Amino acid sequence: MATNSTSYNDQALGSESTELGQEASAVTSGGGAAAGFRLFSVDYKKNEDLHQMLESNKDSLKLEAMKRIVGMIAKGKNASELFPAVVKNVASKNIELKKLVYVYLVRYAEEQQDLALLSISTFQRALKDPNQLIRASALRVLSSIRVSIIVPIMMLSIKEAASDLSPYVRKTAAHAIQKLYSLDAEQKEPLIEIIEKLLKDKSTLVAGSVVMSFEEVCPERIDLIHKNYRKLCNLLVDVEEWGQVVIINMLTRYARTQFVSPWKEEAMLDEKNEAFYNSDEDQNKNGVAAKKPYIMDPDHRLLLRNTRPLLQSRNAAVVMGVAQLYWHLAPKSEANIVAKSLVRLLRSHREVQYIVMQNIATMTIQNKGMFEPYLKSFYVRSTDPTQIKILKLEILTNLTSETNISIVLREFQTYVKSQDKQFAAATIQAIGRCATNISEVTDTCLNGLVYLLSNRDENVVAESVVVIKKLLQTQPSQHSEIIKHMAKLLDNITVPMARASILWLIGEYCEHVPKIAPDVLRKVAKSFTTEEEIVKLQILNLGAKLCLTNPKQTKLLMQYILNVAKYDQNYDIRDRTRFIKQLIVPNEKSGALSKYAKKIFLVQKPAPVLESPFKDRDRFQLSTLSHTLNTKANGYLELPEWPETAPDPSVRNVEVIQPIKEVVTPLGKLKGKKDNLGGKFYSDSEEQEDSSQGSKSSSESESDSKNEDSSSSSSEESSDSESDKEKRNEESENSDSENTHTKTTAKKLNSETSSESEDSSSEDSSESDSESDSEPKNTPAQKKEKNKEVSVVKAPAKQEVSLLDLVDLSDVSTPVALPKPVMASRLAADLEGLSLSSTAAVIDVATPVFVPPKSYTLLHRMSGKGLGAEYHFPRQPCIYNSKMVSVQIILTNNSDKEIRNIRIGEQKLASGMRMHDFYEIECLHPGTSNTASMGIDFCDSTQAANFLLCTCNDHFSVTIQPPVGELLLPVTTSEKDFQKEQGKLTGMNENSTAITGSPQNSSSQTIVHKVVNMANVGVVPSGQDNIHRFAAKTVNSGSLVLITIEVKEGSTMQLRINTEKSVIGSVLLRELKSVLSQD
Repeated sequence: MATNSTSYNDQALGSESTELGQEASAVTSGGGAAAGFRLFSVDYKKNEDLHQMLESNKDSLKLEAMKRIVGMIAKGKNASELFPAVVKNVASKNIELKKLVYVYLVRYAEEQQDLALLSISTFQRALKDPNQLIRASALRVLSSIRVSIIVPIMMLSIKEAASDLSPYVRKTAAHAIQKLYSLDAEQKEPLIEIIEKLLKDKSTLVAGSVVMSFEEVCPERIDLIHKNYRKLCNLLVDVEEWGQVVIINMLTRYARTQFVSPWKEEAMLDEKNEAFYNSDEDQNKNGVAAKKPYIMDPDHRLLLRNTRPLLQSRNAAVVMGVAQLYWHLAPKSEANIVAKSLVRLLRSHREVQYIVMQNIATMTIQNKGMFEPYLKSFYVRSTDPTQIKILKLEILTNLTSETNISIVLREFQTYVKSQDKQFAAATIQAIGRCATNISEVTDTCLNGLVYLLSNRDENVVAESVVVIKKLLQTQPSQHSEIIKHMAKLLDNITVPMARASILWLIGEYCEHVPKIAPDVLRKVAKSFTTEEEIVKLQILNLGAKLCLTNPKQTKLLMQYILNVAKYDQNYDIRDRTRFIKQLIVPNEKSGALSKYAKKIFLVQKPAPVLESPFKDRDRFQLSTLSHTLNTKANGYLELPEWPETAPDPSVRNVEVIQPIKEVVTPLGKLKGKKDNLGGKFYSDSEEQEDSSQGSKSSSESESDSKNEDSSSSSSEESSDSESDKEKRNEESENSDSENTHTKTTAKKLNSETSSESEDSSSEDSSESDSESDSEPKNTPAQKKEKNKEVSVVKAPAKQEVSLLDLVDLSDVSTPVALPKPVMASRLAADLEGLSLSSTAAVIDVATPVFVPPKSYTLLHRMSGKGLGAEYHFPRQPCIYNSKMVSVQIILTNNSDKEIRNIRIGEQKLASGMRMHDFYEIECLHPGTSNTASMGIDFCDSTQAANFLLCTCNDHFSVTIQPPVGELLLPVTTSEKDFQKEQGKLTGMNENSTAITGSPQNSSSQTIVHKVVNMANVGVVPSGQDNIHRFAAKTVNSGSLVLITIEVKEGSTMQLRINTEKSVIGSVLLRELKSVLSQD
């Protein structure tokens, strides 16, 4: 086709150049301006040569003319005036010419209906042509004539084509059904009968087209799908790409009506665990027995298993369709597998990126854990268009947590400096959302936004003011200094929204700035007439509030403002003026309303909630136009709710299974061994785990698929018991080879690789393993030869990479939440624009200062039925892993019986956290104690580690909550290096506060004693008596934590903490302030 189209274009261009040459010769030969003017005359026949060629007696000339006409259509040129000449050749005996005529008629039959009707008899004869392309083209032209008179003829033609031997003609008949239904909706019932017949078709060419007709004509007739459900699932992998999209969307709606929700199981499990942790054993038994365990329907599992290979499709629409299917149908624990495929689509065109990121943004609101390992894939690039930048910013904001907030905020610091003003403003809003979502970094974000108020760009300053205003509403009493600072900036800010926000803040919290507020009102009163409407309204509000709280200083000013505003051109301002005047300047006509002026103006306003714009989009099905537009589009079908009880699954059984199975049985044994290759390609770890569950569905779907399409069904299901046994034997032998492959691959990976990335790598290698696993095993000799072959093939198998692995390897191999300390500090320095010194700072781990260990209760002896447990942090490096915090547990038996088999059971840890269990204590005698050591990787966060403490008879839910000071290791450095590193950690990496205490708390010995007791830090030598410095690094990432305490006059101290771990810095600041202010 490519060569033909090229030839059409070349010939068309050649003919045009010939015509131009003839016209040029006519002009120069004496026709002059009159001949040249013919080019623009109305009656000039530019296609006269094509008319002559179409009316000639030679098929070669007609064929040449049709090629040029089709070329004109391909270029977008109008060729409708040639319709009479073209339609005459519809009965030509030349097949090539007839094909091109039909192509032309499909394009213009609807515009030239009267002329097309003259050839109806010719089209009817062509429906019986021996060439399948002619039959299909004739039906396509016939269905393109939009005249209700020929509806009966179209219906007969579609019925005949639906029984045609050629699948291409049957496919065309399925497309014609939609056209006929749009022309005459009364033909719905006969068309449904044709759809029901075509749904039973075994050809993959027809499947996608007939499902599309089903969706257009009768999407509510779910009963038509029952008998064909398993066949469509098995054929799905071999259907054309756009057919796959249609079938996946249809099966998504079908599954929501036929299967029970798999999400209830997870809620049931949580309830069981809560009941399980209760101390009363009888209640546990009753609670578990009352819950009916969830078992996934085999047909539900069949759909999930057969769509999973399509995640490797090259078509973005197919991948997106499978992703939405897993999101709406799969258990929450299995939906994570689509994340890697969606991230791969981000390397596609901008249009694809936009749609994919919209769906990812919706997913991250409900399940941020899906995309946390791929955080770096959403970093903004300078070449991204604005809409892509804003979507990436939205996703990054949704993915923020206590473990990665410092990395995200460091990215945001760079984005604020962008030349794209819209993107910079969106970044400031994202910082505000991070501050509200994670309370530990609220102060850090506020400090960063206040720093942006000195930016030269007015848009950045204005957006910062608006966001600061929203943040200050949460805790205004603690931030009076920020309000004062913003009041000083009022003279330099010209953006109306920013000026209005500052005035609103000063008026709302005027009691916190009693000296500044009247002066601000005096300044804005001078410029009242030149302000924008939104600013004028806030000036009136500010004056009203000050009159009620400080009438002595502001009453005259307010009267002046009211007199000026009374004659303003804007009627809203005049109306507001009259309203306020009656409230704050009462008279005889004011009535009782003026008594409630303070309650009206000074009532406490609720703090605004900063939410994601994608929060309410989950009401629409993913990957739909309605989801993209965030409004219900025409033709959108709501996704059905899960049924409370599953409908009868027997409706999907095909009745004619047994006779065909008996005939095919001898071939099944030979076929089963060959099927292992195809079955292994589309299998996954879930198939092996659920083999016992899916055995019933396997037998049903296999026998059904053998009846309908043996070419594709053999790769998915097998009903022969012998082949099942052979498959189980192969899987048991394959497990050894897969384990060896996984261990070999793991040596090459970084030691910090997450378990999710290891799982994905082992799944990706299943394709290479399946080649060696699919060989039959008959004799021991063959087994030995097979083992040798496997050992030889293992080495190259490691280098094979599946299509799903085409993402950043650094995203998978390096956990996002655990940045390298040296690189992180260097990156922060680069972002601040500081030049690195040629000599690196010398920072070494120091021996911790000895302090009496503080014990915490892990398990009370009453709750533990005589078993008591306490834990403390010995402040020593962990012997199990350098990134773990060492914890010692003291177990005491307070009962009069022995307690046996004390151990750690199920662990419920946050993402990224790890735990090294202590060795099992076989027996603890009455009245004795035992000390056990363990290590926990808290990922530089104060999140608790939850786990079960088990004995031979009981299970107890316990929690270890780390104080922020125990997440550090003391380091020693010089004062010069301390100041050097401190200079790199400014802006959002700095937290500071003022502390007022008694004189006895200001001595050097007291300060050092309190700080060292509270946090595991090292003392840094200081050349000044009033300045105390402490340094440490986080256990997990090694990020520096620098503490500076400056003692000032009047027993006040300035506490400053510099670290790129914003959460740790905020929590540590709060804890140290509490400790240092105590007497």
